[in-house]
Amino acid sequence: MNRQNFERNQRLEGELRAVLSDLLRFDVNDPRLADVTVSVVRLSADRSKARVYYSLIGEEERERQAGDGFKAAATFMRRELGHRMRLRSVPTLEFFRDSSYEYGDRMERVFERIQADGSTVDEDGSEGDS
Repeated sequence: MNRQNFERNQRLEGELRAVLSDLLRFDVNDPRLADVTVSVVRLSADRSKARVYYSLIGEEERERQAGDGFKAAATFMRRELGHRMRLRSVPTLEFFRDSSYEYGDRMERVFERIQADGSTVDEDGSEGDS
């Protein structure tokens, strides 16, 4: 993919994310999608598929409900994307849970535990004892 297509895809991904976020906030009336946030959208090279990553607070049951909600709302959301963005071809939407926040939180707890055990890393990157 050349630089121009890459930049266009990045711009489209940002626009898709903004429109999908607005749709979730104002137009999708599914309680399973309440408090769900679209965190990232990734387009395929040919722009035929959009992988939509979402985040939410809750356990596995809440995650399953959100997945079901997205399946039910996908056709509506895709149609609205076409109307609002005036795309020649609207990508197929695929929804995935974004677990990067949980991973970051888990890593933060690991670092805090390491620091509490007395092993720290100084500003210059060398290990030292507290």
